[in-house]
Parts: sequence; structure tokens; C-alpha cells
Amino acid sequence: MPISQHRYRRRVQFYETDLAGVVHFSWYPRYMEEAEHAMWREAGLSIAPADSDVGFPRVACSVDFHAPLHFEDEFEVWIRIESLGPRTIRYACAITRGETKVATGTMTAVCVRKTPPPMRAIEIPKDILDRFEASRT
Repeated sequence: MPISQHRYRRRVQFYETDLAGVVHFSWYPRYMEEAEHAMWREAGLSIAPADSDVGFPRVACSVDFHAPLHFEDEFEVWIRIESLGPRTIRYACAITRGETKVATGTMTAVCVRKTPPPMRAIEIPKDILDRFEASRT
């Protein structure tokens, strides 16, 4: 059965914080990407299998910040597939700490063939498309 969303739980590590003890803004897209990779694993896939010539580089990413995260905070990233096109996947994410909305964001990945150079956008292979669907929420 295709999946459209995933919840990923994690704890803030010390090296992710700045001198004020707050998670540096650059970590939020990484958290979103970790959740994406976990969703792919849940679907029985890897976003970057060693033997594949297909990749999914980011072509867009945005994050809106609502509340800070601090060292050792436990948080959750809810990622869902907002749209699934022939060549692109657009994700919507919400990062929460308990009931507190910490950040929201989106990221878009395009399917490419890596060789021969330069990379070229291609249609997402059917075996990948069959594992996912756009969220209905």
C-alpha cells in the first residue's frame, strides 16, 4: 500500500545548537530531510541506493520558524507528500515539540539521472511511484 506521510521522532544533539543553546536555523532542513529518508525506508526504499544512477536533489526548500528547540528537546517531524508529479516530489513538514509548533516548511526534490554528466531530470521510476501517493490532508 502506498504511503503519503510519516512521523519521525528525534532528540536535539548538543552540536546542533548555537552559543545561546538554541538549535541553529540550518538544522531544520536537515531534520526535514531525515524524516524524508525515514519515510522512504518505511516504504521499503532508499533515496540513494549505492547501485542506482537515479538521484533526488533538492530544487526548493523553505522553513518558517515558530518556536525554538534546545539541547535534549525531544521533537517530532511530520512529513507528508503534498504533491507527486512525473518528475518531482513536494513535501510539507511540521516540526513540533509536544503541542508546540516549532517550524513548518516545504521541500521539493526532482528525479534525475546522474550519468552521463550533466544530470538530467527524468520521470520518477514506476517502482518508486508505486510506493508513494500524495497526501489527502
